[in-house]
Amino acid sequence: MVKKTLNIDLNRVEGDLEFELDVEDGMVVDARCIGVMYRGFEQIMIGRAPRDAAVITPRVCGICGTAHLYAATLALEQIWGIDVPPNATRIRNLCLLTESIQNDIRQSFLMFLVDFCHEAYRSHPLYAQIMDAFAPFKGRHHLGALEQSRDAVGIVALFGGQWPHSSYMLPGGVVGKPSIRKIIETRDIINKLTRWYETAVIGDTLENWLSLSKSDVFFEGLEKDSNKANSALGLFTRFSRTIGLHQIGFGSASMISFGAVSDPLNPKAHAMQAGVFDGDSGEIGPLDQSAITEHVRYSWFRHYDGGRHPHKGETIPDYQSESDRYTWAKAPRYDGRVMQTGPMAELIIGGDPLTTDLHQKEGASTWLRQFSRLRRIGFSLMQMKETVDALSEDIHGDFFLPPNPQDEVDGKGFGMIQAARGGLGHWISIKEGVIDRYQIITPTAWNASPRDSEGTHGHWEQSVIGLPIDDMENPLMLGHVIRSHDPCLVCTVHMLPTGKKLRFSV
Repeated sequence: MVKKTLNIDLNRVEGDLEFELDVEDGMVVDARCIGVMYRGFEQIMIGRAPRDAAVITPRVCGICGTAHLYAATLALEQIWGIDVPPNATRIRNLCLLTESIQNDIRQSFLMFLVDFCHEAYRSHPLYAQIMDAFAPFKGRHHLGALEQSRDAVGIVALFGGQWPHSSYMLPGGVVGKPSIRKIIETRDIINKLTRWYETAVIGDTLENWLSLSKSDVFFEGLEKDSNKANSALGLFTRFSRTIGLHQIGFGSASMISFGAVSDPLNPKAHAMQAGVFDGDSGEIGPLDQSAITEHVRYSWFRHYDGGRHPHKGETIPDYQSESDRYTWAKAPRYDGRVMQTGPMAELIIGGDPLTTDLHQKEGASTWLRQFSRLRRIGFSLMQMKETVDALSEDIHGDFFLPPNPQDEVDGKGFGMIQAARGGLGHWISIKEGVIDRYQIITPTAWNASPRDSEGTHGHWEQSVIGLPIDDMENPLMLGHVIRSHDPCLVCTVHMLPTGKKLRFSV
């Protein structure tokens, strides 16, 4: 058997990502997911005033800054025992949903679907339609996605002053109250987004789409209704399944979600519940943050034994190029288990019957993972409409409750939310009035983790082991599998020199 090792540098991801694969007889037998960036945000926070978290951590990522802001603010509010008025939660939710939609649109149309335009697929019977729809800066859906994702974040600018890197959330609420003008402009943006989503993306009404619960009805619609078949979702589905994306990229069967869209009247409840899906039993259980640990056995950080809860975690770089360590990412685990997170986990744990039915029949495939992202846009639009309606009915309600300075005490707290890419958590420790410890676990940290202390591969690594590599010069399927997770390595971890034997460019 001939064994080859490939170093593959993936482009069109958020950050810098390499995969090192061992390939025998045309199949991946081992994989190492390499995050080649080290940034040090967690160390930057140490010794700073606690409120600096709401200014600095949104700079972790240019795509999901609202999510980091939200998580940091929740952690501070937990430590200080601060209540938040319903309107503040509504505005926070609205902006987070907006950020999620722009991310889902950009990831789908600008990052993932353009792979289908590769020369390798030129002989495919759907290739002409694919090019017409998804060709970069030419395809009708690509151009539509550019426009809609640009306009969507105008909602965050209305309530938060700017996007990205906003800092409008603070302990006790938000800095700007709702107004008639903001409500009207927000409704206009949502209505425009909805019309585009209905006509271009799903080929159906939002109401019909969200009421769909059976996979056989979904596939039947693609066969009988040309609007659905020729929509972006229909074309994506038809092409994906002819090349087998519904049969690859499964990875870890267990999933985790931190819960989407907090209830303004009951912050512990969510429109999409938090929870953990057990891949062995198929059951969904409650989420217990105390069961979360981080391992560094195969990471370029100072060693400690086993896994540590984030409140006891540390981030001290220890780069050893000649060791068996291989990444700047840590290895988060839940109750010792490898988890995947993202839109698919959110919808399954949150109770969407269509995604659940598809998952039960076919598993957590590359196709279903990307399908879930397009499906989630519909739920986000619905929640945004409901949130704006609630704001308009309580437009004069409180949006900020000033904390008592005496309440800003030392302590430990955490903020956990469902970001665009999955579960995001910030854990903060305050001692003598300054941040003593700060740990962030991002969605990509869960998905792109290396092996843990037991030697168990992370989710992405598992998802490509066993994958056939037909063309060593162009491993297209690898790109499909990894991009379906919407990688964001800037969140997870200054460029370091690395040797590359092969560059994968699509």
